[in-house]
Amino acid sequence: MQVSVENTGPLERKVRVEVPEEKIASEVKNRLQSLSRTTRIQGFRPGKAPLKVVEKRYGDKVRQEVVGEVVQSSFYEALSKEKLRPASRPEIDPLDDNRGKGVVYTATFEVYPEFTPAPVAELEIEKPVCAVTDTDVDNMIEVIRKQQSTLKAVDRPAKMGDVLKIDFQGTIDGEAFEGGEARDFRIELGTGRFIAGFEEGLVGTKTGQDLALELKFPEDYHHENLAGKPVKFDVTVKEINEPVLPELDDALFASMGVKEGGLDAFRAEVRRNMEREAEQAVLDRSKNNVLDALNAANTIELPQALVRNEAENLRNQLRNNLQMQGIDADQYMPNDEQDATLQKRAERKVTLQLVISDLVKNEGIKAEPARVRQMIEKVAEGYEDPNEVINWYYSDRNRLAEVEALALEDEVVQWIMSKAKVTDTKIPFDDLMNKGQTETN
Repeated sequence: MQVSVENTGPLERKVRVEVPEEKIASEVKNRLQSLSRTTRIQGFRPGKAPLKVVEKRYGDKVRQEVVGEVVQSSFYEALSKEKLRPASRPEIDPLDDNRGKGVVYTATFEVYPEFTPAPVAELEIEKPVCAVTDTDVDNMIEVIRKQQSTLKAVDRPAKMGDVLKIDFQGTIDGEAFEGGEARDFRIELGTGRFIAGFEEGLVGTKTGQDLALELKFPEDYHHENLAGKPVKFDVTVKEINEPVLPELDDALFASMGVKEGGLDAFRAEVRRNMEREAEQAVLDRSKNNVLDALNAANTIELPQALVRNEAENLRNQLRNNLQMQGIDADQYMPNDEQDATLQKRAERKVTLQLVISDLVKNEGIKAEPARVRQMIEKVAEGYEDPNEVINWYYSDRNRLAEVEALALEDEVVQWIMSKAKVTDTKIPFDDLMNKGQTETN
């Protein structure tokens, strides 16, 4: 077998393989002889048909099977011989199979890049440090009270924080548009869920009042057919309600799972929950900082096949998430600008996969079974029967492998944190968590 390799791009290789006729013919003959001993052909006793008769009837089909298998086996033999690591499926073209002259084909594919990861010791990484303060606890308790609040109808002008029940009809140039109408719609003033001016325009209104709001959709509005257009909303205010916060009493504490100990025990439970959330958020933020630093420090020529596959995975995840929310995925799928963002995310993920794989191989980093078990148990905590969930993971190799991959990534992150230049950075609880989690206004 003769093999030649041509570099047709930074990572693209074109491999030409020539398989001698002797190898093809020998295997074809062996198979035909085997067939002649078992096949039934009319006019001959079973296993007694002459080889030439068997060849005439089955020769083309057998040769086709042999050639297909030889192409596959010779391709992997060529990869081994030339020490090539394909990162994509090969495109076989053309396949030249002439009887008596052997088989000739070319396989075009991308290979994994050869690179040396940037020195981990030179990475500069910020590690957030967060201490939950009494003020944080006070603010969180107010958030909890607001979440447990009830509504009370009031006979006064509406103000920010009130919850109104309204009817509205939107028109553009006098024409109604999809999604621009609702009846008995509840809206909390000050949440910013409507376009600019809508909630503000309802401040000062009274129950039973009709009004018209002349507004404009933002230029970057997610519905492109509405973006930047002037719109008129005819609104009827049907109810004005103000939230009534519950008292800090045993009834509220019990509803949150605190049966004894009063306010002090309730505050202690709130603080424990906040500290637990902060601890996880610190780990998540630190991990993201490590991966960002790792990605920024390593500029690698990426196999485009891997990037395309990852970008398609991200699109599918987006589509599935939209469908689970009951949203028409086709209407919200990425435009060109969002596609560019997906492309960058895909490139980042492929870069990190390559670098982490190299570190795992060369540094002997492993996913410890104890960490895998811990991660599974943490997921299982939120279910009625944790043991059933744990067994569900351990009963399927593929499901377990997904958790092992995450555990391995965490091991790599910890290893990098132990080697890199890490700077502790104090950060308030509300900045560490989703911004506004403890804001009550």
